[in-house]
Amino acid sequence: MTLHPFLNRIIHGDCVAVMQSLPAESVDLIVTDPPYLVNYRSRDGRRVPGDNDNHWLRPAFAEMHRVLRRNSFAVSFYGWTAADQFLSAWREIGFSVVGHFVFTKSYASRRGFTQARHECAYLLAKGTPQKPLRPLPDVLPWRYTGNRLHPTQKPLEAIRPLIETYSRPGDIVLDPFAGSGTTAAASRQLHRSFIGIELDPTYHRNATRRLAA
Repeated sequence: MTLHPFLNRIIHGDCVAVMQSLPAESVDLIVTDPPYLVNYRSRDGRRVPGDNDNHWLRPAFAEMHRVLRRNSFAVSFYGWTAADQFLSAWREIGFSVVGHFVFTKSYASRRGFTQARHECAYLLAKGTPQKPLRPLPDVLPWRYTGNRLHPTQKPLEAIRPLIETYSRPGDIVLDPFAGSGTTAAASRQLHRSFIGIELDPTYHRNATRRLAA
């Protein structure tokens, strides 16, 4: 198995099947935004594949753990209402939970019992990676993207610090739930190689066009 056909591309396909074609311990960092398990529908009716059940959760993160180099990091966003499912899967697979990020919004993305004004992600470790020389604060700002390319599109400004802190120039960054391609775009800006995987054909097309532009 070789990485060359996968590098610096957004691959259209099921991430479990695609990752099974990657060599073990072949990527240096994972930054990903998987479905939150909340059956999400945006105001304009768009959905996220896999958001209505957790059948993919353990298989996908088991493959991520396999392809990630030992003593390296993964950053995963998650849905807080399903935090127990994510944490259980990560720990069962072998990831250690070593940090947590909260990204604060200046606007409410949803109003219910509370105003939804944050996103959150866990910092996971495989093995015992070295602590960064300049650790990130665990509360970070968030900029609204407009969600034009994807209903849960993440801002470059949130993803870039994660890649810059937990990888080095020349490293390979994997995003198995590539969405609008933000992780790939941030990786390229920071002189990292990337592998993106996206199941939905519309979002795959949007991400591919974004990177081509």
